[in-house]
Amino acid sequence: MRLYELAKVLRSKNSGPYEITLDILFDDPEKYRRVVDSGRVTRESVAQLYHLSPERILEFVRYDAALGIKITYLRDVPSGTVGDRDVYGAQQHAPLMDIDIP
Repeated sequence: MRLYELAKVLRSKNSGPYEITLDILFDDPEKYRRVVDSGRVTRESVAQLYHLSPERILEFVRYDAALGIKITYLRDVPSGTVGDRDVYGAQQHAPLMDIDIP
């Protein structure tokens, strides 16, 4: 299955003008555990998917009690400046959608 088929919510948003936060939220503990235990969503895999060095990922946190994963990374350019293509950071979750989860 693909990540978008397992997660209840996949979203991205600004986390200030210099950062983007990705949220992966689940409504089922089994689906959450399946994703976490698969090892397919890690700091390294997200860095590779987004063409970032792992050091640019500031936070990679699993919240077991909330059935969620939060990832915050540095933007290429500050929000709203020349060259910014997504001022609100609202379209940056799309690459996560097709991660294959066994």
